[in-house]
Amino acid sequence: MRWVFWILGLFALAVAVALALRFNAGYALLVWPPYRVELSLNLLLLLLAAGFVAGYLLLRLIFGAIDLPGKVREFRTRRRRENARTTMLEALRAFFEGRYGRAEKAAASAMESGETPALGAVLAAHAAHELRHYDERNGYLARAEKLAPEDAAMRIIAEAGMLLDQRRFQDALLALRGLPAKHTAALRLELKAQQQAKNWEHTLPLIDQLERRGVFDQTQAAQLRRYAHAENLKRKALDQRALEECWQKIPAGEKRDPKVAAAAAQCFMALGGCAQANQIVEQALEAEWDSELIGLYAECMGSEVIRQIERAEGWLKTNPRDAALLLVLGRLCARQELWGKAQSYLEASLSVEPTYSAHLALAELHDPLGNADAARRHYRASLELAVNQLKQMTGGRRRTPI
Repeated sequence: MRWVFWILGLFALAVAVALALRFNAGYALLVWPPYRVELSLNLLLLLLAAGFVAGYLLLRLIFGAIDLPGKVREFRTRRRRENARTTMLEALRAFFEGRYGRAEKAAASAMESGETPALGAVLAAHAAHELRHYDERNGYLARAEKLAPEDAAMRIIAEAGMLLDQRRFQDALLALRGLPAKHTAALRLELKAQQQAKNWEHTLPLIDQLERRGVFDQTQAAQLRRYAHAENLKRKALDQRALEECWQKIPAGEKRDPKVAAAAAQCFMALGGCAQANQIVEQALEAEWDSELIGLYAECMGSEVIRQIERAEGWLKTNPRDAALLLVLGRLCARQELWGKAQSYLEASLSVEPTYSAHLALAELHDPLGNADAARRHYRASLELAVNQLKQMTGGRRRTPI
């Protein structure tokens, strides 16, 4: 509708101008000796208007011709960018479709165009990595560093992830050191690399940072810390001093975790530190009862077996149906040659839960006492339970003899 109003307005303006010229009887006299020109005022106005329009159009033409090379360059740049973006989209689509060869070629073409060269180089490197063309991958990463040094974070994160995929965790850690500031994704990669490198002490602060950033909830973080502490203790199991220093660094609350306490107790037992191992087990059990942990209480018996029996009998008041605790009491009493109590506790353990360990302990109890039939019976029961448990662990599969 607007063009209709424009046409009507132009017609109205033309009519108004025609009427104004009709009633204008003036003239203009132009003198340029020896020439003299006389013409009507209306004609002069028309000539001036036509001259203005012609001059304006001429200037527009001149300036347009001057700007033409720049516009051509701008058009070519815009077209090159559009082609590069189209090629990059094709590379991304091919990569996520799993067509890595096509993705590599398209990303390399987009990189050469100069439009987002770092993104193109990193995508080409990812595609080459999936094809196991590691030399080409390294070449693309080097190009990314050269073409866009300001995009170092993207290149480093991509490189570290690919190196971890190859289990080159030391190289991944070295690459991550090039980051000035580590965001959440970088911290997760570093945690994975430290775990693969078995640098358990270095994983603990990373777990704390990721928990604060909401990557891990409290349960996940506790599980990761538990595993890190246990593995770190195992690595110190051959050095008494290193083991004690490692144990002292663990926070008090985490020392009472059953898994951590079990790992520490086993390490101290391996070095002959029965007293310290038993103390660790006792403190952990006071904080949280654990049937698996109590099984270690009779693994290493020192000179305080009577005190251990008294302590275990105190736990029995609150855990009267714990088969592992009854087994431990039977072993401790057998060590002190309290044969009647030992037999009573071991038989009570079997009544709660028949285990090959309890049968074996009873067989070893009857054997020196001359009860050969009872010893053979319990040896046989122990062997059967052990074989059944082994079958369950292996899924009941049997190997065919070659």
